[in-house]
Amino acid sequence: MRCLAALALFALAVSFSGRSLAAETPAEPVPQYQFESITVATASADEPRAAALDVEKALKYLDQGALAWSGSRKCVSCHTNGMYMTVRPALSPTAGAPNPAIREFFVKTLKQKQEVAAETLAKGTAPEQVIYLATGLAEWDRHVSRELSAETAAALKLMLSIQREDGTWGAIDCWPPYESDSYHPATVAAMAIATAPGWLANLKDEDQLARVERLRQYLRTTKPPHDYGRVLLLWASTRLPGIVEDRAELLSTLSKHQREDGGWSIRTFAEPEQWGRGNRAEKLRGEPDFANPASDGHMTGLAIVVLREAGVPANDPRIERGIAWLKSQQRASGRWWTRSLNTDKSHYITYSGTAYPLWALQMCGQLPVQPTVKAASR
Repeated sequence: MRCLAALALFALAVSFSGRSLAAETPAEPVPQYQFESITVATASADEPRAAALDVEKALKYLDQGALAWSGSRKCVSCHTNGMYMTVRPALSPTAGAPNPAIREFFVKTLKQKQEVAAETLAKGTAPEQVIYLATGLAEWDRHVSRELSAETAAALKLMLSIQREDGTWGAIDCWPPYESDSYHPATVAAMAIATAPGWLANLKDEDQLARVERLRQYLRTTKPPHDYGRVLLLWASTRLPGIVEDRAELLSTLSKHQREDGGWSIRTFAEPEQWGRGNRAEKLRGEPDFANPASDGHMTGLAIVVLREAGVPANDPRIERGIAWLKSQQRASGRWWTRSLNTDKSHYITYSGTAYPLWALQMCGQLPVQPTVKAASR
């Protein structure tokens, strides 16, 4: 017993010693993305702003993040490689074609998912992975190949096969904004269905047609859980007809959230308790700027993209103010800062917080054509 007591005291001393040493020597920040030769530093609000708009750095960040996530995590995520395939193909006119390796990863993942039982695909994060598979492949077809591919048709079929009776795909309710309610993935699925070139117009399968109508009915009749959901509904309505009768109220909701500096903040679009089951409320309410949150890249870029797709002209004062904010807020790494709603570690939302601003700038004629694109057009 004495030996055991002595060992316990020794272990306790070592434990306290280790804690003291750890307190004196702060750990190095974990990279936001890392795989083989790719290392992307973690995002930080303290990062200095870029002296001028640097599109090349932003595009490199998108490529590296998507490649590193695919290589290290081996899955499709809504916030990184899923976002890459959602946005990067649309940037082709000014930035050139996206990295084909990301599409190859999506196709490989699709084949793997097709071998998984439907009941398994309907659980956890799997439904959103399938939805973003379909969305990414549809966006690639729309902007790059400009024709419907067999892979996109297969992904849409798989996506609809695991749809629930209520028209949704369900969701785990813990990681806002992407994975905190059923509404978000339903709007993304609607975008995929409407975006794939010619797919919906030529759809003959009665079961799939019924499932598309089931989704329409859900979006027509279900009240969005918060104003962020209303923005997503507005966006989906610009692609898929028959889910919104009048967009005026949705446009007004988006406009009223614009900040004095011209940007938008995702934190004003929902009360902390409205994200999922409210499990991030304490974190959000404890942030220093909770009462007056700063504008961020994710929401400012998304707001402008949605306004443009809803037909608002680029010279509208709301958009001009938002574009001015984007031009002044890029950071030295090429990113636009957006604080995570979940944890203050990796801040993965800075990925969409960079992708959406690039898309917004392009949609307003403010994204310079990259040298490789100019050279190819000669």
